[in-house]
Amino acid sequence: MIADILPDKVACRDAFDDSADCPLFPEEEALLVRSVDKRRREFTTARFCARAALGELGLPPVPLVPGERGAPQWPSGIVGSMTHCAGYRAAAVGHATDIVTIGIDAEPHEVLPAGVLDVIVRPEEAVRLRRLADTTPEVCWDRLLFSAKESVYKAWFPLARRWLGFEDADLTIDPTDGTFTARLLVAGPVVNNRPITELTGRWLARDGFVLTAIALPTG
Repeated sequence: MIADILPDKVACRDAFDDSADCPLFPEEEALLVRSVDKRRREFTTARFCARAALGELGLPPVPLVPGERGAPQWPSGIVGSMTHCAGYRAAAVGHATDIVTIGIDAEPHEVLPAGVLDVIVRPEEAVRLRRLADTTPEVCWDRLLFSAKESVYKAWFPLARRWLGFEDADLTIDPTDGTFTARLLVAGPVVNNRPITELTGRWLARDGFVLTAIALPTG
């Protein structure tokens, strides 16, 4: 399903359940010694998806351990992102020669818990969400905003190597063509001698899930 909102040069794999046949590397097992079963299943299946996606690029299985701020450490020359929520796991990877950065996120398609929207939304975004809810009430726009901001952060961090708060990006969601744009309100990283001032992505609400994805091409 995540493939529907990613470009062809990105390899991806998703799963709707957890297989018992998902071996971990010792380095990964060491991270789970005190983890509950839910965390183990999320971690394991996400890496199963990631290794399958890497295989599509012709790469062998490798350990995928979290690095700074939990960002996955990908093989040299590879960029990628992983996500998981109840009932869904996914990973997306690409060659750094084709794709600068990737950020993906999956969420259940339901209204955010009470109080969460107040933490993540900017005033101008709140106005847009109300308009979207009036015209297309079947979509949980608050959850979509949250997911898109998660994808923005996942795409931002590997480039900037610093925190990006929910308030540091102003998102506009297009309800007709399944895209969104994040205008960065802080100084962004410089890529190919150009500062990144915004990130664009695609979204999908289907089968009980909200998915968002950003894949910034090298060009």
